Amino acid sequence: MSQTVSQYNRLTKIIHWLSALAVFSLFALGYWMVELSYYSEWYKVAPHWHKSVGFMLCLLTLFRVVWKLTTATPEIEGQPWEKTVAKIAHNLLYLMLFAIFISGYMISTADGRGIEIFNLFTLPGLGSLIENQEDIAGDIHFYLTYSLVGLALLHALAALKHHFINKDNTLNKMI
Repeated sequence: MSQTVSQYNRLTKIIHWLSALAVFSLFALGYWMVELSYYSEWYKVAPHWHKSVGFMLCLLTLFRVVWKLTTATPEIEGQPWEKTVAKIAHNLLYLMLFAIFISGYMISTADGRGIEIFNLFTLPGLGSLIENQEDIAGDIHFYLTYSLVGLALLHALAALKHHFINKDNTLNKMI
């Protein structure tokens, strides 16, 4: 975009913070639910919510990418190397999110069943596309999720560094 802005717009801020809340909530829920026993009352409820909220985050992220490409955003502040690292980190966050969405879908639909989204509709399943799909996708989902959370925490630390050490406007632009 050719327009210069000094702040992110309200919708971008809302999407950013909703995404952060969803990512960390889904991580906590996923971490907790894998330890549930078959006899737990949450055994079916927790995965249902995890998948439903995950699907909504996927839609929000798709919208976010389109919005980002069509809306003016403020310049990244810092040294040239910091700007480069920030761009790489942002792109990695998006790539990891989409890989997590795809791997989650592949885990959930390997048996051919669709995914119930808030009991409103069913996202159709494609079935098993590769041998051991559920296990391979599960490993990818696991490691990428931990990596995503780690990168998101570094992202937050970088924003805090810019705010408290550099004393620039980086954090304020998103609040």
